[in-house]
Amino acid sequence: MSIETKLADLGITLPDAPAPAANYVPFVITGNLLFVSGQISPAKGRLGADLAVEEGAEAARACGLALLAQARAALGSLDRVTRVVKLAGFVNSTPEFTDQPEVINGCSNLMVEVFGDLGRHARAAVSAPALPRGVAVEIEAVFEFA
Repeated sequence: MSIETKLADLGITLPDAPAPAANYVPFVITGNLLFVSGQISPAKGRLGADLAVEEGAEAARACGLALLAQARAALGSLDRVTRVVKLAGFVNSTPEFTDQPEVINGCSNLMVEVFGDLGRHARAAVSAPALPRGVAVEIEAVFEFA
């Protein structure tokens, strides 16, 4: 089954690939690897103060949808993706907040939902005292493609 068909079956509609917000490109291709710049969530606030873990996970899922939109823009089709290699997730959180992995699972779970075992990836889930524009989550990705 194609990834585009799988998205439709899952009821997932990807957003348009967001334009860069500063002096960078949304993605870089080198060899058979696609590096997608950090995608920010629409949700704003800090985990541990303004947002619950579940809200953070939804924000991370939104980042994942934007990552997929960028990958489709770069490759022409998500069917070219052969592996989700790595995600690096940043969570705007208080010093006491320690559930960054559960937040970034919102994106990780999406990748596995869409790509199956090929969506399983290496990952970092770290805290940040602030993120651009006050967003709750930012995630970048590396995809392998054919």
